[in-house]
Amino acid sequence: MQNTDIFSTIHTTYNSFTNTEKKVADQVIKNRTQVIYMSITDLADRCGVGESSIFRFCKTLGFKGYQEFKIAMAHSLNSEEETPQIDKEILRNDSLEELSAKVKNTNISALDETHSLIDYSNLDKAVSLLVAADRIRFFGVGASLITAMEGYNKFLRITNKSEFTVDQHLQAMTASLMTDRDVAVIISYSGSTKDTIEVARAVKEAGAKTICITRFVKSPLTAYSDITLLCGANEGPLQGGSLSAKIAQLYLLDVLYFEYFKRTFDISVANKEKTAKAVVEKLL
Repeated sequence: MQNTDIFSTIHTTYNSFTNTEKKVADQVIKNRTQVIYMSITDLADRCGVGESSIFRFCKTLGFKGYQEFKIAMAHSLNSEEETPQIDKEILRNDSLEELSAKVKNTNISALDETHSLIDYSNLDKAVSLLVAADRIRFFGVGASLITAMEGYNKFLRITNKSEFTVDQHLQAMTASLMTDRDVAVIISYSGSTKDTIEVARAVKEAGAKTICITRFVKSPLTAYSDITLLCGANEGPLQGGSLSAKIAQLYLLDVLYFEYFKRTFDISVANKEKTAKAVVEKLL
């Protein structure tokens, strides 16, 4: 279906849609450039229907699910552009100077929006949970796995409470063994990755607290989250793992880290000196 113009398909199929499907189709056509950045929950809210209705709409058009539908939308939008695009705003005929400026502006925009989305009450509560926790476990899948590893590495320099594992099966097992004295930091841009949702569910069932870093305030992940911190980068279905999204997530992790450092200053300074000495010879 990727080579088919999804908007033409919607128009030609429109009369056979149910009334609910027509609501979805109207929003997709009207807000085509926004929909590719929406979660299934966001689109459902915009249309005034349930998430299952969005899923059925995608199935009616011949797609396996919402993500495949968004990929087809992105391809159709790209084919509508007069000048071929590499990314959202980067064009094939951009000069190196134009390219570097656009990349810089995209990353700065992601940071600015993330900063504007900060709920300082939630941020304060998140750091309090981290300080009080016996263990802090970082979780992520795919591109978010790398971000979770960065968070683990950052906190490991100042506390022995920081834990992380790469394998998704091991993530599920460690999540199930958490206690009410532990905190999980779960990172997922979409908030709808299956393995991540399973980890969040296991954390909740174990009685531990969850801090999630995600783009969308309403998603399957946030349903299990005690505290949600929003990152402000737009990432289309053809832009998975974009650097701007990662920078926005890392910014929030940095804020958590420095505030944690401030509140545990004496022990954090001592631990930072110990961990620095542990690797100093390896840096020669």
